[in-house]
Amino acid sequence: MTAISDTQQKVLADSEQLVVVTVSDWQAPTGQLQGFARVDGKWLAVEPPFPVTVGKNGSAWGLGVHPTQTAGPQKVEGDGKAPAGIFSIGTSFGYAPALSTKLNYQAMTDTDWCVDVNESPLYNQIVSTRSVGIQAVEGSTEPMRRDMHLDGDQLYQKGFVIAHNPSNIPKAGSCIFAHLWRAPGKPTAGCTAMNSADMDALLQWLDASKNPHFVLLPTEQYQQLQKSWQLPKLKDKL
Repeated sequence: MTAISDTQQKVLADSEQLVVVTVSDWQAPTGQLQGFARVDGKWLAVEPPFPVTVGKNGSAWGLGVHPTQTAGPQKVEGDGKAPAGIFSIGTSFGYAPALSTKLNYQAMTDTDWCVDVNESPLYNQIVSTRSVGIQAVEGSTEPMRRDMHLDGDQLYQKGFVIAHNPSNIPKAGSCIFAHLWRAPGKPTAGCTAMNSADMDALLQWLDASKNPHFVLLPTEQYQQLQKSWQLPKLKDKL
C-alpha cells in the first residue's frame, strides 16, 4: 500500500475539517456523508451521517491531494463516476446573492459555465462568458445557472466545488461539485448530491480558514487506507 507523502501529511495536518463520503463498493451510486473536526489532534464526528448520492456508475480514483492509485478504476471525462480520493474543498456557489457559509462564495449568473470540453484551454474551470466570450464555452454541458438554461433545474441552487483534477488535465474529469439532489437516491453524473437541509447544515459548518478537505472512498479502500492516510475512524464521535 502506498504511504502518504510528507507533503500530503502536511496538507492533512493543517486541515481542521473533513467531509467524508463512504460508499459500499466501486459500483455503488449511493453512500453516506459525515463531517469531522480535528479536536486535540484527533478527528471526531460533528454530526450523525446522512445519505448522499454519487455517480450513476459508482466511483473511480480521481486526482487530488492523495497519492496516485493504480489499482482500481480510474476517473475519466463522461464516465458517470464520482472521483475517489482526498480533495481540497473550493468555493461555494449558488443562485442567491449570498449564502450562510464561511467558505468563499460565488453567486452564479446566466453567463457562468463550467467547461467540460476536453479540447478547451478552459477545461475544468468555471468561467463567465462576459470575460471569455460565448464561443469559449461552446459545447459545454455545465451552465452554473441551470435554472435559467435548463428549465428551472435547481441542482446548483447551492453547493461547493470539490477540487478534483486541479491541474485541469484533459479527459481526466471535470466540474465535480457537491450539490442538491434531484430526488432521494437519484444518482448524479459524477458529483455528490444531498437534500437541501443537509446542504445548508454542511455549508454553515464549513470554514475556509480551517482548510477543509473532501474524502470519497469505498468502505474497503477506506479501511485499508485509514491509518496511512490519517483519516478518521468512522465510529469516533464528538
